[in-house]
Order: sequence, then structure tokens, then C-alpha cells
Amino acid sequence: MFIFANQKGIAMKLSQILTQPIKNAIQELFDITTDKVEFQITRKDFEGDITMVIFPLLKVIKGNPMEIGNKIGNYLIDNVNEVIRFNVVSGFLNIVVSDAYYLNFFNEIKENDAFGFVSASPNTKAVMVEYSSPNTNKPLHLGHVRNVLLGYSVAEIIKASGKKVYKTQIINDRGIHICKSMLAWQKFGNGQTPESTNLKGDKLVGNFYVAFDKQYKAEINELINQGKTEEEAKKQAPIIIEAQQMLLDWEAGNPEVIALWKTMNQWVYSGFEQTYKNIGVNFDSYYYESNTYLLGKEVVQFGLEKGIFEKDPDGSVWIDLTEEGLDRKIVLRSDGTAVYMTQDIGTAIQRVKDFPDVGGMVYTVGNEQDYHFKVLFLILKKLGFDWAESLYHLSYGMVELPSGKMKSREGTVVDADDLMEEMTTTAGNIATELGKLDGYSNEEKAKLFKTIGLGALKYYILKVDPKKQILFNPEESVDFAGNTGPFIQYTYARIQSILRKADFDLKLNVTEIDLHEKEKELLKQMELFPEVIQNAANNHSPALVANYTYDLVKEYNSFYQAVSILGEENLTKKTFRVQLSKKVGDTIKSAFLLLGIEVPERM
Repeated sequence: MFIFANQKGIAMKLSQILTQPIKNAIQELFDITTDKVEFQITRKDFEGDITMVIFPLLKVIKGNPMEIGNKIGNYLIDNVNEVIRFNVVSGFLNIVVSDAYYLNFFNEIKENDAFGFVSASPNTKAVMVEYSSPNTNKPLHLGHVRNVLLGYSVAEIIKASGKKVYKTQIINDRGIHICKSMLAWQKFGNGQTPESTNLKGDKLVGNFYVAFDKQYKAEINELINQGKTEEEAKKQAPIIIEAQQMLLDWEAGNPEVIALWKTMNQWVYSGFEQTYKNIGVNFDSYYYESNTYLLGKEVVQFGLEKGIFEKDPDGSVWIDLTEEGLDRKIVLRSDGTAVYMTQDIGTAIQRVKDFPDVGGMVYTVGNEQDYHFKVLFLILKKLGFDWAESLYHLSYGMVELPSGKMKSREGTVVDADDLMEEMTTTAGNIATELGKLDGYSNEEKAKLFKTIGLGALKYYILKVDPKKQILFNPEESVDFAGNTGPFIQYTYARIQSILRKADFDLKLNVTEIDLHEKEKELLKQMELFPEVIQNAANNHSPALVANYTYDLVKEYNSFYQAVSILGEENLTKKTFRVQLSKKVGDTIKSAFLLLGIEVPERM
């Protein structure tokens, strides 16, 4: 059993190397068998690369912990090549390993461009990750940005951990909200199209969603002035009655309504695709609510036959989950129509039919749907699907601005496209003020500003644990110092500058030099990368990758300040330091790829 007070900088491989020799030492020195060896990080004020905790042994070995520690330490020096020194402080054995251990590790990884990535096993079940899943009545906004960045990054991290991944979304393209935009276009649109207005289709349709709400409120106020209650006015406003009728016409297959629905939805689909391309995410498959809303109804009959569901006297069908701490949940209305839960049950089943190798799913949906997914997953388990044991709700908190919450129907949302443009502009202004753009063409500047701006946005959002709420501050995110995307990008660019200036052979295999303390710390940090990927995949948390990368960059900048790299006179040391810099750059690039962030070659 390994107990780590802090995983940072500790190599799992090192603990694995030392565990058996320590067990052997305890057996030979004290005639005691133990199945536990406890390690922790060596405190900064003591020399050591890893620390064995002696205190648990005092339960079975009588003696002074200092003496016990010294005996084990001397045994390790005699029997483990990697151990060169030790010191004992109270009940802690601080172990110092050789520079050769770190050099051997570095020579194993330095030419591996995909360090930390694992190929998928042919026997490993695939994972389907759902994200975005927007409504086709408005453009994507800041809330969607967090959703798509989380979903895409989690998919990439799971893929890097060794599993096959399918990225998907379900587009909510039917319902009363869609009809509101359609009706407003009929009433106020005067035949406008994306081409005639020079607007992206999703923005044009979103404008009519706002126009509907404006007219609806005006009609409500007029009815209230006529003596209606607010509740009566909301139900009797002419425009909402017309929208409800349009929905009925759509469900009945009215050709004119269907034609308008197809036209306006296509405007939105095209707009979405442009936004996805700009933000750098993609999908392997698409599901549309207009095709899936009837799925699941046949499953209800199966559940009734198995006694999983129960029918009420009015004909509605329910599932009783009170024994599991939940409540009764309706799955079919008395008129035979499905509810969202039924649709989600059917869609999940359909996805496994479409992709038979899927063994689990990740749903990237805000935390306001936590209860819905508890119920959904429990129902699917009760229905007997083995893959239901591997369903996960990637629940995330709301993104707010200093000005407060966003409301799409009132037109107060932060549009995703506008946000990306603002981030690019902000990055350009700050980079220009820093005055490091000599020799850049206008095209190169534009590309750099977009790389920095999007990197700032993505990193600011992904460095936060998904479950936490975010207060998004665009200017703060583009700071070139601190735990930000631009700070990490700048360090990567600095490393590339070093590599461009290195005019000597970098293929030398360095096996014998005295390592500087800062070099060892960097190597310890890099050795953690594969483990960080696995932890991030298991916890569905890009924040683990983001903050690992920041820690690595901090270590590199500390190394950069402490030692001479290109100015080092000893060629072997200089070669090693440039090789080490390159590997740090490779690791930064690999980590940022998992976050969907590009790195610039120069800044």
C-alpha cells in the first residue's frame, strides 16, 4: 500500500522499485513479513527523493525508529543500485537516488513525441462522450462554450488513456422553443435570410427568438391591463397560442410548417458548424431530437412486462424509485406521449445499437440536470443493460460574468462567436503593449492573437474543477503571468527559441553528469505525466491536466532562472539541458492538445 501526502514530484516508478527491497530488508533484518510499505513526499527542508514512513513498523518491530531507519537505509545502499544516500529524521527514512536513475528515465522518453499516450487495446470497450447538445433557436453562448470545451477535452483525455472514444451530440431541434423562433420569423422577418442580412444563420434565428419574447411580454402586459391575472395572461396571449398551434401542426406533419422548420434549422446547423470549427472541436456522430423523441416507447412496454414500470388508472406509466431514495418518475403520459426521460432511455439504447463496441457513456450536461441523470442511469440498470454500470454524468457548474447571469430569451447572453472575437482582440492588445511582435506579418499576428486568445479562454475554463461555478473574466484570462494559458504558451515559445539557437548535435545520449537539483525536479514532474492522464480520465477532469501543465511550467521557469542553458561551457551539460528543455516543450504541447489548445512556435 502506498500513501502519498502529495503526489506532486513523486515518481510512482521509484516507489515501485523500492517497495520489494524494503520488504526484503524488513524480513532479513527483523524476521518480520509486511505487506505494506508507506511512502510520502520528502519535505523540502530535508535531502531526499522519496521518504519511507517508519512509524507503522513500530507495531511489529520493537526498537528506536532512528535505528530501524538506519538499518533499512544501509540495506538499501548495499542492495539497490539506485539508492546512494539516506538520512533518518524521527520516524522518516529519506532516500536519495542516483542521478543515473533520472538520466536513464530521461533517455527512455526523450525521443518519444507522444510521451504519456497509450494505444487503445482491441479488447477495450469504447466510450461515447456527448457534449454541446444545443437548441436550434439560438446561437451557442458562454455556457455552451464550457460544455463543448469540457466534453471535447474529456474525450481526448479518455482516448489518451487507452480507450476508443466516439464524440457525439444530440441536437434539440423540435419543441415549443423552436416554434417561437419560426413564428417570429413569419411575423417579423420580411423574408430575411442569412445571405440577405449577412448574419450567421444561428444568430439570425436567435434574433427572432428574442423578438418573440419581446412581443409575448407586450401581449401579457396588455392582457393584465385588461384585468387578466398574470397566469391567465401568459396562457391567453395570442402569440403563445399561435406557437402552440404551430407545434401541433409540426407534429401532424403540416408540409408548410415542416418546410420552414427544415429551412431555419439548416441555417442554425450551418452556424453551429462554423462556431465549432472556430473553437476547435468536432464530433463523430449526430443525433437529432426530431428523430429520437419517439424512441423508448417500446422499452416502456418491456419494462411493464418485467414489472419494472407500473401503470396508473389514468393510463400513465411510472417507475417507483422511492426505495433508492428518489421518487416516482413518469415515463409515459396518460395520452401515450413520451417524456424527456423516455426519449433519453431510447436514445441511449439506440446509441449502443449504432456503435456495438460502446461500453459506457459520458453525458456533459450542467448540474441542474443532476437528478435527471440519477434517474436515467438507475432505470437503465433496472432494465438490465450491462453498459449502464459505466454511465457518467459530467456535471458542471454555471459560467457567470461580473454582470451576472445570462438569459437567452432576453438577448443578454454572451454569444460564443463574439466571445472568441473579443478574446482574440484582447490578446492582440496585450501582446502589442508588451512589444514583442517585431518581424511579424499582419497574417502572422492575426494567427498568433487567435492562438493566444483561444488558449486563454480554454485554459481559464478548463483549469477549474468541472463541478465548480466559474466567474469568467476575459482580461484576467489573457494575463501573461500566473496560472493562465498565455503564460504556459509563452514558456513553450521560449523553449522553441532555445532550440532554434542550439547549433550543435542534440542526439548525444547523456549518461553521466551530475544533475542540478532543478533538473531532477523537472524530471520528477515529467515522470508524472502518464499517471496524470489516467487520473484525469478516471475523474473526467481536464483540470488535472491543466494544473499539472502549470506546475511543470513553473518548474521549468525555476530551472531556467537557476542554470545556464546555451551559455553552459560544458558541452555535455549544455546538450542535456537543451534536450531537457525540448522534452518539457513536447510535454506541454501534448498536455495542451488534450485541452484543445494550440501552442505558438514564437511569441
